[in-house]
Amino acid sequence: MQLISVHPIPPPQTSSLSPYITSVRWSPSSLRLDPLSHDPTSSHSHLLLAAGDRQGRICLLDPRGNSTSPRGSSSNSVMFLESDKLGVQDICWIKCGYERWIIGAISGPSLLSLYETSTGRCFFKYDVAPEVFGSIARDPFDERCFVVVGLKGVLLSVKVHGDKSENDVVVKEMVVLTDLAELSKMERDVANGGGVGNVAPAMAMFPGYVVKVAFSPHWRNILYVTFPRELVVFDLQYKKVLSRGVLPRGCGKFMDVMPDPSLEVVYCSHFDGRLSAWRRKEGEQVHVMCMMEELMPSLGTPVPSPSVLAVVISRSDSTLQNVRKHLSDGSSSDTEVNLDFDNPFDFRDDTNVISKTHLLSISDDGKIWNWLLTAEGPSKDASDAGAVAEISKDPASDINADGVDSSHDSVKDVIKQSDNEIMRKSRSSASKRSKDELSLQISLVGQLHLISSAVTMLAVPSPSLTATMAGGGNHPAVAVPLVALGTQSGSVEIVDVSANAVAASFAIHDSVVRGLRWLGNSRLVSFSYNEGNEKSGGGYTNRLVVTNLRTGLNRTFRVLQKPERTPIRALRTSSSGRYLLIMFRDAPVEVWAMTKTPIMLRSLALPFTVLEWTLPTVPRPMQTGASKKSDASVPPDGMASQTDSKAVSPDGAQEEFSESFAFALANGALGVFEVHGRRIRDFKPKWPASSLVSSDGPVRAMAYRLPHVVMGDRSGNIRWWDVTSGQSSSFNTHREGIRRIKFSPVVPGDRSRGRIAVLFNDNTFSVFDLDSPDPLANSLLQPQFPGTLVLELDWLPVRTDKNDPLVLCITGADSSFRLVEVNIDKRAGYGAQSGSIKERFRPMPLCSPILLPTPHALALRLILQCGVKPSWFNTYSSIINKENSQLSKSASSSGDLRSYLIDIPTIGDSVVPELLLKVLEPYQREGSILDDERVRQYATILNKGSAARFSFAAAIFGETSEAYFWLQLPRALKHLMNNLANKSLQKVSETSSSSETDDASLLSRISSKGKSATSSSRRNTVSDGELRLMAFEQEELWESANERIPWHERLDDDEAIQNRVHELVSIGNLEAAVSLMLSTPPESPYFYPNALRAVALSSAVSRSLNELAVKVVAANMVETDRSLSGTHLLCAVGRYQEACSQLQDAGCWTDAATLAATHLKGTDYARVLHRWAEHVFHAEHNIWRALVLYIAAGSLQDALAALREAQQPDTAAMFIIACREIHSEYIENLDPNKESDSLIKEKLLVLPGLNPENEDVKAVGELYGQFQQKLVHLCMDSQTFLD
Repeated sequence: MQLISVHPIPPPQTSSLSPYITSVRWSPSSLRLDPLSHDPTSSHSHLLLAAGDRQGRICLLDPRGNSTSPRGSSSNSVMFLESDKLGVQDICWIKCGYERWIIGAISGPSLLSLYETSTGRCFFKYDVAPEVFGSIARDPFDERCFVVVGLKGVLLSVKVHGDKSENDVVVKEMVVLTDLAELSKMERDVANGGGVGNVAPAMAMFPGYVVKVAFSPHWRNILYVTFPRELVVFDLQYKKVLSRGVLPRGCGKFMDVMPDPSLEVVYCSHFDGRLSAWRRKEGEQVHVMCMMEELMPSLGTPVPSPSVLAVVISRSDSTLQNVRKHLSDGSSSDTEVNLDFDNPFDFRDDTNVISKTHLLSISDDGKIWNWLLTAEGPSKDASDAGAVAEISKDPASDINADGVDSSHDSVKDVIKQSDNEIMRKSRSSASKRSKDELSLQISLVGQLHLISSAVTMLAVPSPSLTATMAGGGNHPAVAVPLVALGTQSGSVEIVDVSANAVAASFAIHDSVVRGLRWLGNSRLVSFSYNEGNEKSGGGYTNRLVVTNLRTGLNRTFRVLQKPERTPIRALRTSSSGRYLLIMFRDAPVEVWAMTKTPIMLRSLALPFTVLEWTLPTVPRPMQTGASKKSDASVPPDGMASQTDSKAVSPDGAQEEFSESFAFALANGALGVFEVHGRRIRDFKPKWPASSLVSSDGPVRAMAYRLPHVVMGDRSGNIRWWDVTSGQSSSFNTHREGIRRIKFSPVVPGDRSRGRIAVLFNDNTFSVFDLDSPDPLANSLLQPQFPGTLVLELDWLPVRTDKNDPLVLCITGADSSFRLVEVNIDKRAGYGAQSGSIKERFRPMPLCSPILLPTPHALALRLILQCGVKPSWFNTYSSIINKENSQLSKSASSSGDLRSYLIDIPTIGDSVVPELLLKVLEPYQREGSILDDERVRQYATILNKGSAARFSFAAAIFGETSEAYFWLQLPRALKHLMNNLANKSLQKVSETSSSSETDDASLLSRISSKGKSATSSSRRNTVSDGELRLMAFEQEELWESANERIPWHERLDDDEAIQNRVHELVSIGNLEAAVSLMLSTPPESPYFYPNALRAVALSSAVSRSLNELAVKVVAANMVETDRSLSGTHLLCAVGRYQEACSQLQDAGCWTDAATLAATHLKGTDYARVLHRWAEHVFHAEHNIWRALVLYIAAGSLQDALAALREAQQPDTAAMFIIACREIHSEYIENLDPNKESDSLIKEKLLVLPGLNPENEDVKAVGELYGQFQQKLVHLCMDSQTFLD
């Protein structure tokens, strides 16, 4: 895990409250695949993040940009949607057209608003007061639909048909009954106590009462709703509760609900920091708890332990897992590819593993926890050998892959290992299970520690060779890649800059850390103060603490019995760490010797405005080790020159060592004092000829490195003075007052030793070179972070060579910590210098293709589709291909790039893939394209056909629906070709035996009673809800509908009975339908319609006369009561085609398909599928489901037309390639010696609709060629994010 970026949200102009983010959601927009119709560098980004705050604002930002301004606009501000200034409770993206999305938000206590994202306009509002909204969720099966649940159980089901006006939105209200006693008590308490008012959202009014909702990813119309102590399963179609699960005693309240995308398991997070898992019982929608685990390890956590703020499931990992599972053929080579021979734990027995799910949790101490949930089934036997597929090893289970631990010995010598021990020791616990049940295990596989509170102070160690280790003695301290941050909560965070993560955290103060400095490289000194009240006599209680990073011990010093008159203003420590200056507000400065027991040396009663110790001096390149008298800024590793060290007295003080500090007084006077042992004396510098006293006010900032003192005042003047020669100079920056000045670290051979970073009062900074003739003209301004106000800055002293870049540490007002790399051209003399500033914080490659610039992302997608050898990816592990040959790491791709390509597309320009490999070389050299595990997965599917590669490429970029489309394409196309082959054979010999066989199978279905026994192997094959939604085969549709019937057997009200009858008729179980209708009591208003339908369905007399009468009655019933009764009468007389048409007219598309799958064959069935495809594409805007239905219906031309209409030339070309490949495999598998196969081969020699001579097919090829050319030009013009 790595931190990608930090985006500050500017505070509102009309509110004094700082922004407080309450909800964030990623945009589900797909990667735009058509650079011909739009410019991907300036158009609507596919990677947008929506964030709502407590001021009621909703902002959109692109995390890939340098600023928070979306769409690449020149404005520096965040794009905000219109708002009612009511705090945002939850937000959700909703589809309103093809690739058009709106945002639904619940704000205040009871307001639902819909926003159009291109203009930010609010076009729909709905208020349900006095109800209080809890959460909002989008339907994964129809992304135009969403639900909103309230704390009192109100449930809104909303469908969006457009984003123009309120007329485009349809709202239905329902109720989920629950116990409201606890909520009523809270409402009374809020009313009596005044509380937060009636405009605050639920999280502010009732923080301990959370209601969440989530759609099942496996079953349509199934909702999971969690109240504080109850898990409710709700059926949207029936508007009824199917089951309730109650928490046992001792369990904390529900905080969130998260269905597993791969298993029929629901995970719930709790307020007490635990995670529970609820598994569905076979044959019904009843969930029982099967696991309860802690999300906060007891080892190494403080008491009380931190609270869990949020928990989320990684959907992208589940998609890749399901793609890998469906493409796995269970061969031994698949297993061998996934073994990591450097990891001995990878040879454990994973034969029973069904699924692996990644879960991330965030705790309020600033840590992100990466958990791996592993589901294991019972031992395999012959009956279920095909039911459980081998799942690839997840890289997160490798304890060396988390990217948080530092490999630097110096860091390990300094930082406590408690957090690392937590990460390295995987927490694993298995729930008790019987031999036929599922076992769930949870393991901690990674951790990222971030800053837990607002940053107030920054401290960077800059020890000289005379600094010693914390334990005393004469061993010199070395510079370490660590930075200390003081926070508003009183803790001190130690950041390991080599890993860009918080390596340790120390809870030192109970109030704001107001000062922080390093003592050498392993101790810190910090202070805070508290102001006393009038009863205690006022004054200030100052608290000074020395913290040893190696032991973690905090030791206070200068402890007084009574409060002081003034607070501490600042701390200044010498570079050796031996001396400390304590500055007070309007009081003398104290000088301390920081021995094991700190000793105050003297109090200086002068009106100081600023004090600064001298930095380590610049080493001379030619000096020898024996003659070194000056300090080096950064010694090489292993350097332990002890010539600078003097004799140490028993108490640790060093009598013969001296250091100096420069100061400025309130009257503008300057001076330098020297601390020699325990004596303080005047340094007696050489004063300049002209006075340094400024008429613009006293000095406010200073930096001192022998022999130069640099000063800045409130008017922006910078002056510097050589204390040995007396030379001086000055210039004006024409900026606001100066707050900080920092000398850059120098090493032997540096051309310039006068570079300084200057922080101004307006929270901006610049870099100047005082050795240049005109520092102002050659300054390096800082334009990179327009939305970030810089609070503190300092240089990172880890340079060891003059060619190493300068690195600046920055803390922002948004509590961010950044490393900024400053590069300056090395030219002879001091001519015009050009330079650049860029943020640098990548300790290891960031393998996230979705973050690439859009042209480069499209290029990588095309390369993955064509097929590229795993050796090209330049990862740090060996890959084993299907033939078990080693594919060694390629350090350079300077040879023939075409040799890496597996398959050159037959459509378009064959040279383009090689050019795109060249474009992606910067990422390839850095190893930042795919990580080791993704490359292993890619190697397993590389030779399994183009459709497999297309599916993997879509899954890598988070396109779940497209990935599942490519998985279904071979099955759908073979279904079509089988139908065409059967049709050609039926023309030769068509007998009634087939119809008799169909009647027999139909009678067997009708006569089947009781619960269905769904094949477990088929359920495991279609394990994901979105993939299940793309089912088109008759058996799959019938089984899916049949499995839902037992869920509703206990529902006995009139409306539920009508729906149950409808389900039974759809699957052909007429006997059960008649029995159910005859049980209707006479007083029911449905008695006569039910009786009529029962008689008609059971009648087998006078079929021709009954057919005419039933058609008239059915038509009248549809026109009058608009019920579905007419379709049932049509089924009674065999008019299934007309019944399906009526169901589709009524919007019951899935029911129509189920009825057709039960009774229709051939072209009649295809006609139903084709009309369904038209609806899915034009109304639901789901092109991937529509494509599968078009293909299954035999309409390849319509599928191709849909891709062209959606402006996807890339996918259209890949579609043709995949279809031709599948078609050729089908023809090759036919037996030429069989007469029937010869007839089929002759009939299907050319795939219908995709003939190469077809004008549409030719147009696709031409458009794809233009697409490739445009993509190459865009890639050449785009900078990599590495630049």
